[in-house]
Amino acid sequence: MQLLFDHLSQITGKSLKNAQLKPVYGGSINQSYHLKADNNSWFIKLNVLELESMFRAEAKGLSELATTKTINVPKVILCGNDGRHAYLILEYIHLNAFNKNSEIQLGQQLAQLHRQQHPRYGWHLDNTIGSTPQHNQWDHDWVSFWQQQRLAKQLQFLAEKGYTGKFLTQGDTLCADVGLFFNTYSPQASLVHGDLWSGNVAVNEDNAPVIFDPACYYADREVDIAMTELFAGFGCNFYRAYQNEWPLDEGYPIRKILYNLYHILNHLNLFRDGYQKQAERMINQLLAEI
Repeated sequence: MQLLFDHLSQITGKSLKNAQLKPVYGGSINQSYHLKADNNSWFIKLNVLELESMFRAEAKGLSELATTKTINVPKVILCGNDGRHAYLILEYIHLNAFNKNSEIQLGQQLAQLHRQQHPRYGWHLDNTIGSTPQHNQWDHDWVSFWQQQRLAKQLQFLAEKGYTGKFLTQGDTLCADVGLFFNTYSPQASLVHGDLWSGNVAVNEDNAPVIFDPACYYADREVDIAMTELFAGFGCNFYRAYQNEWPLDEGYPIRKILYNLYHILNHLNLFRDGYQKQAERMINQLLAEI
């Protein structure tokens, strides 16, 4: 840790002689800490040295979100390694739960974030979803992007882990027919958070929304809204405010299953068999719509 402290002190000009380091619990991917020194506070993420690129992509995502001036994100202080661990140091934000007004504000601000657009789908570098590689090669065709760089990749990772049979066969069939869900809908390429579940959203001490732990890329904005529904935690005020700012297409209720399948397949890759039945149900539900 001493080299990390030295790097941080050099960057900030702050003395860390009386620093206090306390673990922060809640995540399943990284070790996290709250570092305090006098009246200064930082949030530190640690992982193995080989995952420094994961932190660098997260830092780039936070910086890109910050440039939109739409929703608060933690400021990136430092990203690097100490020879043993990779680390990402952010400003420390005391996080609180949502109330009605902050839910409304989040809905409005997320719609404003999604107004930040690009002529192509993807991003300028690959990142991760959890600790799974997420490929973001630029593509002018959203259907192709979602087929090849989202569903097909997750199915490939599952095959490499030994999954076989009807489950993967049906997944491949669905992947080949993804275009049928876009016969009357051509999404714009919006900047999305990419991993927008309730654990990655809170409010600061001013009750303003804060989003963090992004997996950014340019995509159909529905991918963010879909994930907010996957594990719940977002209230009706949020959805009403978003719809008032930028209404969703009428085909969203079916496509949200398609978009959330990506995350369930990823959870199956990360945490194994507990998610297979849910993935199978979603695949069958989507195939029934074709």
